[in-house]
Amino acid sequence: MSKNISLDEIKKFWPEKAPNINIVQKYIKKYEKEKIVIKYGGNVLIDRKVFNNFISDINVLNRLGLSIIVVHGGGPRIKRELAKKKIISKFINGLRVTDKNIIDTVEKVLIDFNKDIVNSLNKLGSDAASFHTKTENVIEVEPEKEELGFVGIPTKINDNLIHNALNENKIPIIAPLGLGKHNQTYNINGDTAASAIAKKLKSRRLILMTNVEGVYDDQKKLISEIKPFDLENLIKWKVVQGGMIPKIENCVDAVQNGVRGVVILDGRKPHSVLHEIFSDMGSGTLIRE
Repeated sequence: MSKNISLDEIKKFWPEKAPNINIVQKYIKKYEKEKIVIKYGGNVLIDRKVFNNFISDINVLNRLGLSIIVVHGGGPRIKRELAKKKIISKFINGLRVTDKNIIDTVEKVLIDFNKDIVNSLNKLGSDAASFHTKTENVIEVEPEKEELGFVGIPTKINDNLIHNALNENKIPIIAPLGLGKHNQTYNINGDTAASAIAKKLKSRRLILMTNVEGVYDDQKKLISEIKPFDLENLIKWKVVQGGMIPKIENCVDAVQNGVRGVVILDGRKPHSVLHEIFSDMGSGTLIRE
């Protein structure tokens, strides 16, 4: 819910190394009545300095009146907690095989991290709200594959919960967890969860914060903007490989199903989200038709 805000007011909280403050109001107008889904994940989750920078940027966006929805991951934190318990994970095509023992740990870690984000934002004066399997569940799922155990694919997004929070000027903070039959908790790939929510909301942008600059071409140069067709060719030609493939597939799916543009950017860079939203150059790789 964008609002009129003066330049003098913006100056009070605009970060020093953020984009040119004099053009901020133009972009506030651009994203008025639009929704931006931001997925915060990957190894950027571990570094507290990066986390604090992310929280600061989300607080800035909230104070500017933009409608922001945050979906977070938790892989590195889950890995750390499972290691403490001496639980060894198996992976199939990059997805963690999740049995009853593991899903309980995954749920606890993700809910704890969800609360961490909410509390950190609340301390800065932004009103954030938790959404996960124990309170106001947003995502309904079905099992992805039997051999993966409690790993789910979104089948329904309860977007009324998100809209209600946004209407109250709250930032929805959503864990990549969902409920299946008999209220069983399932783990969801963070990019898949964010993409499903962005599609349902028909968001203007889906921003995937990770630990790479974006998508590279065959010369290892960063691609600033690319169309889904050309991205699919990069996979076909094996320029894009490994863990980037499911990420790219989620991006293409989102763009082809109602999301105006998807951005992959480096969450380790200071104010990368602000540089994406408040400049024509953007940050990372923009994917759109």
